[in-house]
Amino acid sequence: MSSVTEISENKDERFSEIEERLYIVRDKIMNWEDRPMIWDWSSEEAEECVEAVYEARRLTESLKSLCFNGDIVENELLWRARDVLHMAMVRLEEEFTHILVQYRLPFESTTISCSSSDTVSFEDDLSVLQSINSNSEECSIDLINPDVIPDLQCIAHLMFDSNYIWECTDAFINSRKDVLYDLILEVENLRIEDMPAMESATFDTKIKRCTRAMRNFVLVYLSSEKWLSDQIFGDLDSISSICFAEASKASMLQLLSFGKAIAYGPHRLETSSRFLDMYELLTDLSPQINALYANEFGFDVRSEWEDFMRMVCNCVKRTFLEIHDFMASNLPTKAVADGQIHHLTRYIMNHINALTKYTKTLDLLLTDPNNASESASCCVSPMALHIRSVMSDLECKLDDISKLYQDDSLRHFFLMNNTHYMALKVQGSKLRTILGKEWIREQYRKSEQQAMDYEGATWSSVLSLLKDEGIQNPGSNSISRTLFKVRLRRFYSVFEESYKREAGWLVGNNDLWKDLQITVAYKVIEYYGTFLGSDSSHLNVENMKYAIEDLENYILEIGCL
Repeated sequence: MSSVTEISENKDERFSEIEERLYIVRDKIMNWEDRPMIWDWSSEEAEECVEAVYEARRLTESLKSLCFNGDIVENELLWRARDVLHMAMVRLEEEFTHILVQYRLPFESTTISCSSSDTVSFEDDLSVLQSINSNSEECSIDLINPDVIPDLQCIAHLMFDSNYIWECTDAFINSRKDVLYDLILEVENLRIEDMPAMESATFDTKIKRCTRAMRNFVLVYLSSEKWLSDQIFGDLDSISSICFAEASKASMLQLLSFGKAIAYGPHRLETSSRFLDMYELLTDLSPQINALYANEFGFDVRSEWEDFMRMVCNCVKRTFLEIHDFMASNLPTKAVADGQIHHLTRYIMNHINALTKYTKTLDLLLTDPNNASESASCCVSPMALHIRSVMSDLECKLDDISKLYQDDSLRHFFLMNNTHYMALKVQGSKLRTILGKEWIREQYRKSEQQAMDYEGATWSSVLSLLKDEGIQNPGSNSISRTLFKVRLRRFYSVFEESYKREAGWLVGNNDLWKDLQITVAYKVIEYYGTFLGSDSSHLNVENMKYAIEDLENYILEIGCL
């Protein structure tokens, strides 16, 4: 009996002691209401606050272990202890939110610490970020003043140990969500309904901005946000992943909605490189996204990201294949007056040349998944097959355009110029590895044949007048002086007509022009000199309108750039 009484007395003493200590802690906590933020006040005050919270939690745990018989008085004391602990948690939540807001570093003044030692901002161009690795350890921003991170860690652990972690995470999520969403609002709002009719130049600017914003946001700000979550909640189970996913989800989905609006933009040839830039960026950032949103808490973002990638992939394919429709719909009604390189030739060659830097991506996208094994065994890549098809279409188109010329000479001159230009553009670019040496040689052969056809159509009739056939005296091999003069005057007349007609024609390449000059000049001068020598006894200054040097100078002016 005495032992039971002793236990009861000890328990009563224990309750009395706890109650006394609880009142002391309660008074301390209630005194906080009249004070400013404790962590702003002094480190000593913060330490006292932490100790008071620890004391409140210890007393509550002690009472829970003692209140096992359902005594009303004991339970009432336990509820009072819980109320005191709750007051402490409410104040800690306020302190936590205050620190997050008060010590947040504004984005415009933050710098990105990278291995390249570059400093970039949310509006910086993509080229500035080329050296930044997608690894967040190599590229980070201090979103919160580093000096207060230990304070945030301390409060988070106090609330976690007191079973108030969700109140703490809510405070973090609400604070950081607003910050990230405000950042997204700096990106111009893009609406699907505005996209299809948008002019190319305007659309080009918008897609560049959207691509740049997406790269910076994921590579820099999301990585830094995850780093902040890990610093504060990193050793508290999956709390860090939950906080990051919930804080960033709304802003990330909003950014993806801007990107999806872009995907509804005009699918013209000139937009293909922009869509390719965006697709390659998404491909590069996919490992980062999967790492940031690795668990079930990030499923929504991962799903939307993959959906966006599919949309951009379809845009790339559509704009890339648009080139055939573009050429088919480009129907010139008149030929280029001077027979030089057609604007369609320049446009198509510049366009496909610009796409060569995306060769690996295009080979991947153009591979038919249903015939993947067949494509792998083929020695020609999917992009090479497509480029060859484009070049074939362009040749056919140029042949159609050449038929607009009434003059056969100018028709061949035009084809010579354009065929040589195509070969030259391929030879001097990465296209040479795609189309190959044999294709280039074949184009040069075609250009040479067109040059020969031009010479034949233009100069054969001129040179035929410099033959001595038909100008002999009847029944003799001697040259008729009268017929000689007539033939010479006729040559001068035809030569002048050819010169006037072709003086404005332009050869698109200096080397081609020089080769053409040498060939034509050699033949004309040779024939002219031989013809004059055939009757030198009757030739005088009055009969010879042009010296050999004069003819040569005139020929050198034809096709001059």
